[in-house]
Amino acid sequence: MIERVKSPRRLRGTVTPPGDKSISHRALLLNAVADGRAEIENLGTGADIGSTAACLHSLGVEIGEGVVHGVGLGGLRKPSGPLDCGNSGTTMRLLAGLLAGQPFESMLVGDESLARRPMDRVVEPLRKMGAHAELDPLRVGGRPLHGIEYSMPVVSAQVKSAILLAGLRATGTTRVVERVPTRDHTELMLEAMGAPLTVVDRTVSVETTDRLQPLDLRIPGDISGAAFWIVAGSFHPDASLEVLEVGVNPTRKAILELLPAKVMRLREVGREPVADLQVGTIPAAPAWDWDASWSAALIDELPVLAVAATQLRGTTRIAGAAELRVKESDRIAAMAKGLGAMGAQIREREDGWEITGPTVLTGARVSAFDDHRVAMALAVAGLLAGGTTEIEGAEHAAISYPNFWRDLESLC
Repeated sequence: MIERVKSPRRLRGTVTPPGDKSISHRALLLNAVADGRAEIENLGTGADIGSTAACLHSLGVEIGEGVVHGVGLGGLRKPSGPLDCGNSGTTMRLLAGLLAGQPFESMLVGDESLARRPMDRVVEPLRKMGAHAELDPLRVGGRPLHGIEYSMPVVSAQVKSAILLAGLRATGTTRVVERVPTRDHTELMLEAMGAPLTVVDRTVSVETTDRLQPLDLRIPGDISGAAFWIVAGSFHPDASLEVLEVGVNPTRKAILELLPAKVMRLREVGREPVADLQVGTIPAAPAWDWDASWSAALIDELPVLAVAATQLRGTTRIAGAAELRVKESDRIAAMAKGLGAMGAQIREREDGWEITGPTVLTGARVSAFDDHRVAMALAVAGLLAGGTTEIEGAEHAAISYPNFWRDLESLC
C-alpha cells in the first residue's frame, strides 16, 4: 500500500494515541497467569497485541472484550502446536520468560522479520536459570528453574522482563542488574499484583511466588505513538495540537526533555502517570548535544527524532542506538535512505546517525521497509516537506497504530 503525504497549510486538532503497546503486552501476559478475572480498558489494538492474545488463547487463557480470565501461574496448558508471535519481539521474548518454568515445552515462531531478530539474548539467561531453551526455532520449558543474578550485557527492557517473569517460578531470588535503566512497566505491574519484588538502584529482584492478584487497569496512550505528533507539531510552521491521555512514565518521557510540550492534567492511572500534551510550532532550535544514554530511553522514538534533527541548526550525532539495527528493519539504514532521498544531510553511523540541518525536505518516493515506525516517521517527514511524499509499505503502521493514517488526515 502506498500513502501520499503533503504538507498542509496548518496542522490543527486533537488526537489520542492507541493504548501503550508495552503496557498492553504486559497487562495481557501477567493477568493471564493471575488468579481470577481482570478488566482492561484501552488495550492497544495493533497487530502485535493481537499476537500476544492469540498465543495466550493457545495456552488455555480466555480473553474476551477487555477481559482476561487468569488461570494462575501453574494453570497454562501445553499448546497443540507452535505459538505464532507474528512480528512481535515483545511477545516472543516475554513469553519465553513466562513459559521457561512450565512443565511442558513450547515452540515460539514468528514471521520472516521476527525470525531475523536476536533471541539468544533471552536464551542465555534462561539457560543460566536451568531452563531448557533452544534456538531456531525458539523452544523453552520442561525443567524447573533456579534464581540467578544477571548483569545485563545488552540494554533491553524485554530481556529484563523475560528474566523477571521466569523468576516468578524459579526457586530462590532472581536479580537483574542494569547498567542503563530501561522502562519499568513490568516492575510496576508486578508490584501492583502483589509479587515479592524489590528495586534498589539499578537492581530488580523477584522471589518465587505461587499467586498474582488480577489487576484491573486502563492502559494509557502510547508516548511512542504520541512522538510522531510531537515532532510534526514542533516543526510544522503553523501547528497547534493536543495529544490526549499520554503515558508519561519517567522511564519513557525523555522526548519531552528534547522537545517542549505543555503537560496538562497530570494524573495517575494504575500506578502509571498520564497527561494531556499541548504541542505547537517551536522557534528555530540548535542541534542536540546527544547523550548516548538517551538512546535506551528513546529507542522507539529514534526514527522520528532523526526527522526532527533535520530541522535543527547544526549537526546532531545520535549515538548508542545499535539496537536499531535488529528491529523490524535495520532502522538506521532505513531512515538514512528515506531521509537522504528527501534531501536530508544524513550520514549513517554504526550506532546511529550524523544529521546536519536545518534542511528544507523535498517529497520523494520512499520505502517503509516493512517497518511500522519507519512508515510513520517518513510520514512526519512528508508533513514537513515540499511536494508529495509517497510511502511504500504504509500499511505496516497498523502494527502499533491502526488509526495513524486517519489521525494524520484529521490534523491536516
